[in-house]
Amino acid sequence: MKQIAQYQDGRLELQDVPLPTAPPGGILVRLTHSVISVGTEKMKVEQARMNLLQKARARPDQVRKVLDTARTLGWRAALEKVRNRLEIPSPLGYSAAGVVEAVDPGNTRFRVGDRVAIGGAECAFHAEYAAVPDMLAARVPDGVENWQAAYATIASISLQAVRQLEPTLGERVLVVGQGLVGLLVTAFLRASGARVMALDVAPARRALAQAMGAEKVVIAGQQDLRQEVRSWTEGYGVDAAILAASASTNAPTEQALEVLRDRGRVVVVGKTKVDLPWEYAFGKEIDVRFSRSYGPGRYDPAYEWAGADYPIGYVRWTEQRNFEACLHLMKTGDLNIAALTTRRAPFAQALQVYQHLMGEGAASEAGVILEYADPSRSVAPRLTLVQAASLPTNADTPASSAEAPAVARHATRRSAAPVGPLSGPVSRVDVIGAGNFARSMLLPHLKGRVPLGTVVNNTALSTNHVRNKFGFAHVATSYEQIFAAEANAAVLIATRHNLHASLIVAALAANRHVFVEKPLCLTRGELTEIEATLAGSRGSVQVGFNRRFSGAGTELRQLLRETPGPKTASFRVMAGALEPTSWFANYTESGGRVLGEACHFFDFLCFLFESQPVRVSAQTVWPPAGRLPFPDSITAQVEFADGSCGQLVYSAEGDSSWPKEICTVFGAGLTAELHNFQKLVIHRQRRRTSKDFEGKGHAQQMAAWTAFLRGAGPHPLPFAAARQSTLLTFAAVEAIQLGRAVDIEA
Repeated sequence: MKQIAQYQDGRLELQDVPLPTAPPGGILVRLTHSVISVGTEKMKVEQARMNLLQKARARPDQVRKVLDTARTLGWRAALEKVRNRLEIPSPLGYSAAGVVEAVDPGNTRFRVGDRVAIGGAECAFHAEYAAVPDMLAARVPDGVENWQAAYATIASISLQAVRQLEPTLGERVLVVGQGLVGLLVTAFLRASGARVMALDVAPARRALAQAMGAEKVVIAGQQDLRQEVRSWTEGYGVDAAILAASASTNAPTEQALEVLRDRGRVVVVGKTKVDLPWEYAFGKEIDVRFSRSYGPGRYDPAYEWAGADYPIGYVRWTEQRNFEACLHLMKTGDLNIAALTTRRAPFAQALQVYQHLMGEGAASEAGVILEYADPSRSVAPRLTLVQAASLPTNADTPASSAEAPAVARHATRRSAAPVGPLSGPVSRVDVIGAGNFARSMLLPHLKGRVPLGTVVNNTALSTNHVRNKFGFAHVATSYEQIFAAEANAAVLIATRHNLHASLIVAALAANRHVFVEKPLCLTRGELTEIEATLAGSRGSVQVGFNRRFSGAGTELRQLLRETPGPKTASFRVMAGALEPTSWFANYTESGGRVLGEACHFFDFLCFLFESQPVRVSAQTVWPPAGRLPFPDSITAQVEFADGSCGQLVYSAEGDSSWPKEICTVFGAGLTAELHNFQKLVIHRQRRRTSKDFEGKGHAQQMAAWTAFLRGAGPHPLPFAAARQSTLLTFAAVEAIQLGRAVDIEA
């Protein structure tokens, strides 16, 4: 299928990308129309065209993340991550309509052939097909054409702003900005019985604002807003204002506050600077509210992707119900979409349309519609009932809008014939999940070492980019096809944690060698299922415990081998506070930080001591309550069979100037200290020596695994070792839950 791709240098392309797969509980939609949000999308393209210095000034939060990465992984790794983010193309579009082409088994609201309006910057792209969850779609009623329904998402943004304002009949409201959202705000206010004054800088907007119901239109620079408001409101000032402008200065905010009456109200919906001048905000006791996108449910993965609707008795207007309300107003004629539609163009001409909008054309355009193929013509084969799971990618940053959550399903299993392990070089390596972590830390070390088969990802653009960059033979948005045929092959799994176990089981059932990013799994039941499947498989499993492969780590272990007697190690990790918006904060997907991250350090202790862990006690620093109802910090002590002792302090608290990871080891006549795996300091015989290293073992780990796949070396991490570290991690969580030490099974 075709999709618009935007690169970080501002380039736009119309690319051939793989067909998406309906997410669990969702639908696959063949688009007939999509709407270009001129202001928003022009801003995105302009930001992409910024140089690196301009980007850094615009996003200081991202600069801080780069500095943190450089501090813990080194500048080379940090720059590689930045380069990967900058070169990956981004989708455009978030408001569209089309015809349902396929329905996931978990969806009961839609049928193949239904006309639907869809939304979401994570899925409703300018593309021939879109895979969207149930809650981001609404059925189009009779009497509403698809080109009108394509506005439903953008209209919901405006409707939610009006709901936040809570206008009453006869109130006079100033709408600052008459772009697409501002024009729709004007229409909704008029429909609610409010009187509207519209403010814009472009004279071409006057006629559009009047057509959408503005009683008075003021063009900044041509008319005096204060005098116009004074005349229109008998000197009182407007009752309320909605800021729908996009501006980097505070001028729109100051203009609105200046003409508000005493105890007036302001709602901010546009991306504009909002610094409240004290003399206005305090002097008038202004009530300021913000309007977040389409309505309640937006950015809540449990609502949008897991389908957990809010009870209507508690939340009357969710984002989906806002979609439906907008579609109803289109049906009744109370929302005049035709009046703000200034251009309709074939999707094939999309790049020319954007070129026009990036120039002077933006000032004269409002609603710009892209029209796709004849809706009666189906390009793809009809996909019914069974759809493979849409797979989000594993990332070390909060979930991006393009990598939405999903629920895994078990693949159809073929009975494995246990006739011995696979032998000889593998024919290929397939990859499931290609987020920024995989692209920067894993795939560069696979390229050129083994043949790369199919890359599977739920985001078509990034999948296409990964294929071209790393040389994969094929792309897909569903994993089941890579296990369909018999093959002496391997698979790398870098999805979110809740999908690991089911994908490992599916791969082992297909007799594949498996590399899975940590953790191995999230429950003992999943571990038991993996063990049972592995016993009947010709494949193998390696877990991405990379730190045991690092140069600093392997050298330290060799020193400990030469040191007699038990040892003591203290591993201190200053992980930093977990952002509530991170996918790691979704316990269902991540399993929490102990299972998802602390497992690394438990494994490293097992690696250092080369002894069986027998008992662990653990506690949390902060109680598992509030926004994150699971352990965010842990202090654990592990007893090993040879008498060694390991302590892990994994803390979300601390100052960012402190190194992220420090491991101190005490042995007979030896003290050693690891600093972020970049420096190993050794104290022995009253002498201090140090040695520098680079990286935390990702490169060495992948080199060892690919050597095994080529038949040039042994398996680098036997399953028994990964199982042992996983059981230790499970026991640490149980020790927190039980409030006592827990024995670890052999």
